[in-house]
Amino acid sequence: MPDMTKDSTRPIALELQDLHKSYGSLAVLKGVSLTAYDGDVISILGSSGSGKSTLLRCINLLEKPTQGRIRVGDEELILKPNKSGELQAADIKQLESLRASVGFVFQNFNLWPHKTILQNIIEGPTQVLKIKKDQAISDAEVLLAKVGLLDKKDAYPANLSGGQLQRVAIARALAMQPRVLLFDEPTSALDPELVNEVLVVMRELAEEGRTMLIVTHEMRFAREVSSQVVFLHQGVVEEIGTPEKVFDNPNSQRVRDFMASHRQH
Repeated sequence: MPDMTKDSTRPIALELQDLHKSYGSLAVLKGVSLTAYDGDVISILGSSGSGKSTLLRCINLLEKPTQGRIRVGDEELILKPNKSGELQAADIKQLESLRASVGFVFQNFNLWPHKTILQNIIEGPTQVLKIKKDQAISDAEVLLAKVGLLDKKDAYPANLSGGQLQRVAIARALAMQPRVLLFDEPTSALDPELVNEVLVVMRELAEEGRTMLIVTHEMRFAREVSSQVVFLHQGVVEEIGTPEKVFDNPNSQRVRDFMASHRQH
């Protein structure tokens, strides 16, 4: 297999350099570096508490890193330390632009309960991207059809199942036309029988060449869709490589043990 870590032929979609994150004396990330090229699907695996979700949330400053650099496309996010030593955006406009180009799909959907499904999806495009409402509605309907939920456009979140809500959340992220999509354990809040309908949509996005970083414990899915797999342990990258390498022939004993325990399930 080719080495996926460096590739000069494709543009860089997202680059993280030496990211650190501490809560007081507890260091959660201890220098994570990662490069995603356009079209990469990177699955981030690891035991609970290894820093996976924190890493994703640092990318768009939902959590403020304590050290490191973040670049989306050709643009580096300008960061400055705040009073407590965390890094914050030096330019709010730049942060808003970065957040528009990095879609985030949360574990618990984060939809507005008082808005219809359609209203949830057009909010970002009309308010942030300044797309005309008619255009935003027609775009949203295309995306809802894509995730199989066009018939639910006038429903409210309370009337949908968890799997449907997560598919709406994916459509909402896509509506912002992001360069990169971040998924934070997108199926972990779902009943087992609803997991697959979300993974089907994510698999289609991977086949379309969408750039995605996915924190997941769906091992088979990660193996099948990823161009690269990252294994985090206690805030550092323990292993990185192709799915074949990380799943079948990892260098690290810790990763071997993790994979063996997941094969028994």
